Amino acid sequence: MENQQQLQVDLGHLMAFNPHHHLTSPPSSREELVNECLQKGTELVQAIANELFILPSTEDRDGPLVRLPPPKTRLPREKHLPKPKPPTKWELFAKKRGIKNRKKDKIAYDEQTQTWKRRHGYDRANDEENIPIIEAKMTDEPGMDPFAERQSNKRKRVEKQENNRLQNLKQAAKVGALPSHVQLAATALPITGTQVAPKKMTKDELGNVAGMAATATASGGKFDRKLRGEKPPKHKGKYRKFLPVVEGTGVGSREREQTENVLNRLISKNSHEILNVNKAINMYNVKREKRRKHDGKPSSSTSSKLKPNKKPQKKSMKKGVSNKGKAK
Repeated sequence: MENQQQLQVDLGHLMAFNPHHHLTSPPSSREELVNECLQKGTELVQAIANELFILPSTEDRDGPLVRLPPPKTRLPREKHLPKPKPPTKWELFAKKRGIKNRKKDKIAYDEQTQTWKRRHGYDRANDEENIPIIEAKMTDEPGMDPFAERQSNKRKRVEKQENNRLQNLKQAAKVGALPSHVQLAATALPITGTQVAPKKMTKDELGNVAGMAATATASGGKFDRKLRGEKPPKHKGKYRKFLPVVEGTGVGSREREQTENVLNRLISKNSHEILNVNKAINMYNVKREKRRKHDGKPSSSTSSKLKPNKKPQKKSMKKGVSNKGKAK
């Protein structure tokens, strides 16, 4: 009971700890430390279970349910606090002039249809594109198309708004307070101002791409209609030749020749690894000498011994000397 009274239990986090716990002596081995941790952990879990069963519960088909109290312990934050986003130009202007934003209703009254419609989106109220007649003003210039002027004004407003948005993102990126969902947009070309010149494709690259596109069909471009002036695609590499599937005259001999060529190529390539001729001749000479000494016979001359093959060296011919005068 004394140990349980010293424990501090926070049911909001399902956490318990003993602030007065300390080791009397350092553990002599790892097993002793593990056993000590298991014992203390069992006491903490038992204390949490005792506190849970004290709380009022409600019956359910899965068992009794309890409502946990709010947590008492403030846990440390994993991530750092986000930096405050710098104010935009409009926010600075509104603060300077004392302008307060008022939230508009989502529904507005349409004067043409005399009904209530959405303020924004499809089939919105007071849509300029649905106005068939525009009333002329005294300040309008003669010959000016009001519909074209309205489209150009709208395009300019959209471009200005987009430029303002990009400028705000640039300012936020400098401070390091850019929102996470627009971090990739902040590093794009319109915001950073860097422009990479597009790479021009050469004639060979265009030909390769055109050839790949022409042979990308199921028939390899065999039955496709050719354009005027289109050249046939180039085939890089060698065509592989295979023996016919149906056995005919001379097929068996050709297959045997191919197999022998492959085996000869492998044997000639790795012949130095299969048999060392010089080592075999030396071993034969040593065994022959031992056998003669054992039999008591005199050793033969060195000329009878086998000698390893040596590559014949060509004698250099002196200039101006002919072989016709030499005796045979």
